[in-house]
Amino acid sequence: MKKMLTLVLALCLVLSMAIVPNASAEKITNYVDYQTQANEVEYWCIQHSQGAVDLNVLCNCIDGLLTNDNHGNLISCVAKEWSCNEDGTVWTFNLRDNVKWVDYEGEEMADCVAEDFLWGLEFVLNYAKNEAANTSMPIEMIKGAGEYYEYTKALAESDNQAALDLDLEKFKEMVGIEAVDDYTVVYTLSGPYSYFPTVATYSCLSPISGALLEEIGADGYRNVTYDTLWYNGPYYVSEFVDRSYKIFTANPLYYNDEDELFETVKVQMVESADQAFLLYEAGEIDRVTLNQANLTAIYNNADDKFHDYLVESRPTKYSYQFHFNYNRLNEDGSEDTAWNTTIANENFRKAWYYGVDMTEWLARTNFINPLSCENYAYTNVGVSTLSDGRDYVDLVLDEIGLSNGTGTYARYDAEKAAGYIEAAKEELTAAGVELPVTAHYWIVSGNQTALDSAEVLKKCIEDQLGDLVNLEIDTYVSSLAQEVRNPHLQSFVINGWGADFGDPVNFLGQETYGDDNAYYAQYYSNANLATDENLIAAYKEFTDLVNEAKAIIDLDARYAAFAKAEACMIDHCLIIPAYVNVGWELTKLNPYSTIYCAYGMMTYRYVNYDTNSDGYTTAEVEELKAAYMGN
Repeated sequence: MKKMLTLVLALCLVLSMAIVPNASAEKITNYVDYQTQANEVEYWCIQHSQGAVDLNVLCNCIDGLLTNDNHGNLISCVAKEWSCNEDGTVWTFNLRDNVKWVDYEGEEMADCVAEDFLWGLEFVLNYAKNEAANTSMPIEMIKGAGEYYEYTKALAESDNQAALDLDLEKFKEMVGIEAVDDYTVVYTLSGPYSYFPTVATYSCLSPISGALLEEIGADGYRNVTYDTLWYNGPYYVSEFVDRSYKIFTANPLYYNDEDELFETVKVQMVESADQAFLLYEAGEIDRVTLNQANLTAIYNNADDKFHDYLVESRPTKYSYQFHFNYNRLNEDGSEDTAWNTTIANENFRKAWYYGVDMTEWLARTNFINPLSCENYAYTNVGVSTLSDGRDYVDLVLDEIGLSNGTGTYARYDAEKAAGYIEAAKEELTAAGVELPVTAHYWIVSGNQTALDSAEVLKKCIEDQLGDLVNLEIDTYVSSLAQEVRNPHLQSFVINGWGADFGDPVNFLGQETYGDDNAYYAQYYSNANLATDENLIAAYKEFTDLVNEAKAIIDLDARYAAFAKAEACMIDHCLIIPAYVNVGWELTKLNPYSTIYCAYGMMTYRYVNYDTNSDGYTTAEVEELKAAYMGN
């Protein structure tokens, strides 16, 4: 299959020599994007959100200290320059003096000044205001941040209102951040963190206008909406209709004249990929990711009007995994003892790991080259690089004895799986579990694409593990978090994580046992509620290895230690890597002009896009890719 793709692309490159872009094509001034309704905004409070559904929107609205360019390099944002002392423990950010806060109508509200970054961090670390969202990074790195978090947590437990009413006085006493003047912010760290500037692209260090907090209060800001939010970024959201559309309007007071903005960006919310394709076909949106059916139809028909416009997408920054729920509840709130006993069994998880060939399911994303989506590590490629140029993920693959790009789905091993299946059967039967156990997998109601993918997943799993598990496809109405995840109804979810900054701890720290700040362990796997002693022991072994790695300053040694921790997690199958997203699309934007980074939240920032109103051909994008890779 890869050889076939290579030949197709080689032919496209030859043909490109004769291709001249349509002279009538124009740049797009009012760009129209789309998202599925299942990916609608849940929180407008950037400090509280930890989900891509929110941050993909808010990265256009709230500017922090730094951002990235289309090669992933750190560049200035509100901070025009930054530096550190000799040992990397004190970082100084010098801010622009022309950054303004505006409301949802573009009216000026206040200057954005250094103290706004203090208000932002205080909100993040104040348990009463923000619970534990986005606290892991500042707690680990910034001097006094952990102590202030614990102080506010204790205060909230005795007097929640007093914690909500805290201003900056106690915060300044305890936390290593200082507004030297209106345009200088200094962070004092608990150790030499060379990657700290990569954190400055993320929401945990985002500012809040002190004037806005004074106007609406901490509770009001936690529950802020698009029309009460203040904006200092390239766009403000001028219209928003839940699960219908949102409109970004270029900020008339935006500080950076070098950035090229659209006049407006409309994000149309759609029910499914099929609906998105129809909108693209009608010229109503400017890009579309193709599902298997649409891609197949276009690819196999040389006369299709889109045949020469097929573009293989760049990999996203997200690594997707099977996240098992170790504390599943039934809809009446009672414990699902059969599932919880089964998923706590390591032989069952290893049968799943080795016994499921995912190739057919990966083809749902990329039928032309499904193995470009293969994923065997938890951390995504590009997050961290060793001094010799190797990627951190290569260390992980060495530890687990696998590698990407083998030409087959490398993890599948029927002989190994058979042994684990028999061992799991024996142990689970002895524990009183009636096999096959039912695994509940939830998709949004009415989404045919999601249903088709779920049916293929069901086939992949049951073809090999049918004696152990039966996959039941359930549906929710609109919110996976509210309807499924919070009441613990899922047996597993397939979900992705993208690094918030450039270090493996940002992936692995989401899975540690006994940590309020570990996002997936806390909200998806419910690991802290598990009762099986062997499962808990495996989690503690992994967690100890993560904590040991976190203490290492030398980067090569640090990455080697993290690779051992990640291999431990994978060996125990606490999670199972699923895929990386490399699909095919039709697009009127140059994918190599957009921000691209393996960490942070800037990927959906609508700045400096090159566009072509007629759409880009396969050959044109290959030329753009070659030019990009040569830079």
